[in-house]
Amino acid sequence: MMEKYFGIKYQFDKLLVQEHIHELVEKKKKGYICVADGVTLTMTHRDLRLKNVLDHATLTICDSGWVPLYLRMLYGIRKEQYSGADLMNDIVHKKKYRMMFLGSSEEILNALKKNLSVIDNRISGMTFVALPFCSVDAFEYVHIADEIKKDNPDIIWISLGMPKQEFFMHNLEPFLDKGVLIGVGAAFKFHSGLLEHKRAPQWMIRSKMEWVYRIWSEPKKQLSRCSLIIRTLPKAFIKEYKSKRR
Repeated sequence: MMEKYFGIKYQFDKLLVQEHIHELVEKKKKGYICVADGVTLTMTHRDLRLKNVLDHATLTICDSGWVPLYLRMLYGIRKEQYSGADLMNDIVHKKKYRMMFLGSSEEILNALKKNLSVIDNRISGMTFVALPFCSVDAFEYVHIADEIKKDNPDIIWISLGMPKQEFFMHNLEPFLDKGVLIGVGAAFKFHSGLLEHKRAPQWMIRSKMEWVYRIWSEPKKQLSRCSLIIRTLPKAFIKEYKSKRR
């Protein structure tokens, strides 16, 4: 059962997330899973379309190191971050699913295939597709769905960045018969093994300092996101506090 905080229904339990994915695969059902970081949280308070997409997701997991801290401050409860990169790592290491990888660039996809094939050699024969650079409404969803059906994957990983990948999954899912879509943002880069796309060291992640590393890596993009968080989060925090008091 998911828990609703800051207007988002989260599933924090890592094992339940993995079990739910396995159940969807076993029953040949379809659905999409969103990975919500701090920017996702703030954008849902500014964009009702994005909030609607998350509300209709099969699951939303918490990819924010700060949300668990806020929940501890407000409610005295302990929750853990579950990043898209960690979920992808856990699923790949199970070595039991046929997967498809959509998005990012050819360079990153080639490196990703090579790196993941070391973990599971079956991945070298799986499909990696760099989607065209266009607006979310310009994708040929029927054609993409037909290609997915031909490949017949259990899990389709999507890397288009937030919120584009969330809208993409929401638009694509109706055209599928089965398969779990999971939007993982920068996870393709992190798992590619390319030095210029390394994730922050574990000590920074544990210390809730990953955002500092990402600003250093992508200053223009991340500073813009931080600005959005600063402008929006206080209102969201106050709203949650009032909700708690009621």
